[in-house]
Amino acid sequence: MASSTVQKFHPHLPPGKTGSPWTEESAPVPPVMPGDKLWPKISIVTPSYNQGQFMEETIRSVLEQGYPNLEYIIIDGGSSDNSVDVIKKYDKHLTYWVSEHDRGQSHAINKGFVHATGTLRGWLNSDDYLMPGALQMVADMYVSHPDAGAFVGAGEFVDRRGRVILRKEPRDVTLDSLYDWLDLFHFMQPSCFFTRAAWQATGGLDESIHTAMDLDLWLKIARHFTFERTNTLLSRSLVHSKAKTTEYRYLADIDAAFVIMRHGGQVQARRQIEKIAAKLALYDRWLSPVTGTALFHAILPYLKRLIGFEKKLQAMYPRWLSK
Repeated sequence: MASSTVQKFHPHLPPGKTGSPWTEESAPVPPVMPGDKLWPKISIVTPSYNQGQFMEETIRSVLEQGYPNLEYIIIDGGSSDNSVDVIKKYDKHLTYWVSEHDRGQSHAINKGFVHATGTLRGWLNSDDYLMPGALQMVADMYVSHPDAGAFVGAGEFVDRRGRVILRKEPRDVTLDSLYDWLDLFHFMQPSCFFTRAAWQATGGLDESIHTAMDLDLWLKIARHFTFERTNTLLSRSLVHSKAKTTEYRYLADIDAAFVIMRHGGQVQARRQIEKIAAKLALYDRWLSPVTGTALFHAILPYLKRLIGFEKKLQAMYPRWLSK
């Protein structure tokens, strides 16, 4: 289905696309490091489901890195949009790809890393993209700190026009500091890469977790390895209405609190759950004059059908949310 090597490419560009990663490539990376040593192999996995409108930029941002020792793997969950057509456009530049039903985002990522052989690894969702030179920066960090388990850089949230909404530079990462993830938000997931040793030591992603699986992995890595960081911008994440962290914000916070509690941060997790409970109590006071009326209860069945509320709840588990 796909070749085992990534080749330099110049496919036909969609009309009106400019800048990175459409018309701007990363600076050339020498084929070998100083001393004629090979660059560490980097394996990137992209999980995707019905994100065809975004994923071409994701794919190009990886391939345009010009990194000489790269594996790129795409695991599509059986999309019904144009995702497969986009993937096929880049087929010969991919190490492996598949489009089939899976058990969720965590399962898709684990599936991808089964095919990975890289010393360094990371996953890039199909509405995120790497910045030019990101992979060389990660490789340089690894060469300077070969005993570290993970490497993090800065990240940005952007809107559909590419305007920066928020820039996040990484904080110091330890097991204890990660307990305060929901207050401090240490770094952005697509700006984090980890070693094969760290991945194997932690057993990969917990497939029972659907939103905070990345935090669970960071906590497991931090128990045994150190994190190195840089303020260099490594990735951007697109903010849109169907992004999982946007559409299911409070579910993601609760999921993260339970993950933190599981890893020993009971005090910090309880504080976060109490904050969410206080918000819900406030919302209830605001809404109770409306929801307590006979008219509201009369139209409630029609409101549920209109907004698809029950369908959304049924789709959350075990089927994965919007990736």
